[in-house]
Amino acid sequence: MTLTDEKLAPIFADLVNRNQGEVEFHQALNEVLSSLGRVIGKHPDYAEKGLIERICEPERQIMFRVPWVDDAGQVQINRGFRVEFNSALGPFKGGLRFHPSVTLGIVKFLGFEQVFKNALTGMPIGGGKGGADFDPKGRSEMEVMRFCQSYMTELYRHIGEYTDVPAGDIGVGQREIGFMFGQYKRITNRYESGVLTGKGLTWGGSRVRKEATGYGAVYFIREMLKSRGEDFAGKRVVVSGSGNVAIYAMEKAAEFGGKVVACSDSDGVIYDEGGIDLELLKEIKEVRRGRVEKYVALRGNGAHFVKNGCIWDAECDIAIPAATQNELTGRDARALVKNGVVAVGEGANMPCTPEAVRVFMDANILFGPGKATNAGGVATSALEMQQNASRDSWTFEKTEDRLAAIMIAIHDRCASTADEYGLPGNYVAGANIAGFLRVAEAMDALGVV
Repeated sequence: MTLTDEKLAPIFADLVNRNQGEVEFHQALNEVLSSLGRVIGKHPDYAEKGLIERICEPERQIMFRVPWVDDAGQVQINRGFRVEFNSALGPFKGGLRFHPSVTLGIVKFLGFEQVFKNALTGMPIGGGKGGADFDPKGRSEMEVMRFCQSYMTELYRHIGEYTDVPAGDIGVGQREIGFMFGQYKRITNRYESGVLTGKGLTWGGSRVRKEATGYGAVYFIREMLKSRGEDFAGKRVVVSGSGNVAIYAMEKAAEFGGKVVACSDSDGVIYDEGGIDLELLKEIKEVRRGRVEKYVALRGNGAHFVKNGCIWDAECDIAIPAATQNELTGRDARALVKNGVVAVGEGANMPCTPEAVRVFMDANILFGPGKATNAGGVATSALEMQQNASRDSWTFEKTEDRLAAIMIAIHDRCASTADEYGLPGNYVAGANIAGFLRVAEAMDALGVV
């Protein structure tokens, strides 16, 4: 992998050499550094002070053993991680991912993205990420609880409302947050509500947090469409995944007048030309914890399931990749362009490969990068922290209004920054530059840290 900007190529080469084998992290570094040539041209002192190298190096990387006992009485061992990447703007903030694919490189890529995402929100939060190579799928409630308690038994010493505030991510929902919060409270003998976000409403959580990432992505896409005099009304929408982000992106897209015709999970794709029945999908995914294939049998009315199908082959106007990293390839992007897509908004973290992004940019497709488009989740986590700090609880309407205002501001910040640096309509560059400048300015003010 080589960097497209010659001025920063030596820095990128050194970073790759120092972080060997971490290909997702390299990809994230490349994507950000490729946007910064014009910034260094305007602010050469940032390069002279080593700010780029410092931003690309985590403040702290934590790895630990997580032993736990399964229902058969067998001892299981997993590996836990927490990468505290940058705290120039506030305490480290970012989710925990429980999935077999989790490695240090994956967590570093996620943490690096989180730094800029959090900066774009305008909230006083730094960036971090964590997780474990544990798979909660197929595990009993008691096994998940025992794992979460063991994980928190190590993690607790590294976190706190003024230090590092984890949240959920893939494989970590309100159930897992509850088990971890309970263990943290038990060990520390403190009811420190602000130490974790994504909590239940009866014990310190915020309204709209579950919906926030999906809703936020659709608010951002709506603003992109407005820039070309368009909106969601009557447009066909496809959303990959079927977790929280996907479900609530579908819900808000439908509310704005879009017609959601397909979604997916790791087994395959469901198509419903009548429009996805979201209440049925929520019942299957959130209550039964089932697979999307069950939707077809319960729905009928022309819905069908394609095992191991590719959701990006569907004809659509708006595509929202909301499952996982690098799920949408160059081949998929070309299929979407051929089928008439006009806007793509990343609901997941880096779900589009570099080749796919190039295809969209070359075709003049509206493209919202994840660090901007999916920032609604962490923004609402910061709102949860505010409510915890003031011992307050806001209404759904007030919280969603705040979320909408934040997402509109992120869109406008990305668009105006791209314009300022001579790259109109380039939301990727706008997001990278705006996020970098906010973090760099804070780090410069704090001295060599």
